Amino acid sequence: MDKEPSGSSSTGSRSPGGFGLFGSGPQYSKTELSGVPLTGMSPLSPYLNVDPKYLLQDTDEFILPTGANKTRGRFELAFFTIGGCCITGAVFGAVNGLRMGLSETRNMAWSKPRNVQILNMVTRQGATWANTLGSVALLYSVFGVIVEKARGAEDDLNTIVAGTMTGVLYKSPGGLRGAARGGLVGLTLSGLYALYNNWDHLKGSSPTRY
Repeated sequence: MDKEPSGSSSTGSRSPGGFGLFGSGPQYSKTELSGVPLTGMSPLSPYLNVDPKYLLQDTDEFILPTGANKTRGRFELAFFTIGGCCITGAVFGAVNGLRMGLSETRNMAWSKPRNVQILNMVTRQGATWANTLGSVALLYSVFGVIVEKARGAEDDLNTIVAGTMTGVLYKSPGGLRGAARGGLVGLTLSGLYALYNNWDHLKGSSPTRY
């Protein structure tokens, strides 16, 4: 009479049956599967045949260059700011040009001259607004990078200073009074942006990050 293997008499042991897509393999009882931990030093998973601790990512999944920050600085954000302002200005100018073209040609019948006049108005307004907002974004980005490098810090003070200097320089062809008005507008807009950016901090709660 053959002797029964020593491991087959214990409760919750593996049974040699089971055929799958990749051939036969050991089967595990519910007792064995319920005792498999997911953290720390754990045995091999009966499903993956790997240590589950390697599936837990407790650190960042990217490697930063030496000396790099985890957040983008003003120089990296400058390209996005300038491009976004140009596209926004082009879209806004095109819509405004379409409105103006339809308003100025409302007494004309639908014909090729009217379509050409509306198209010219759309392209002219789109280019004008794209150039305007792009120039403002370029000045703001340049001043922001300069102030950041000069102070060696990145905070809302850089935003306010860059916005004020942008308004002053952009309106400087209009004289001292125009430069003062431009600086006041830049100070107001940048101050409102800084206030909005720190609204959660001012209320005493941590800001929500996505």
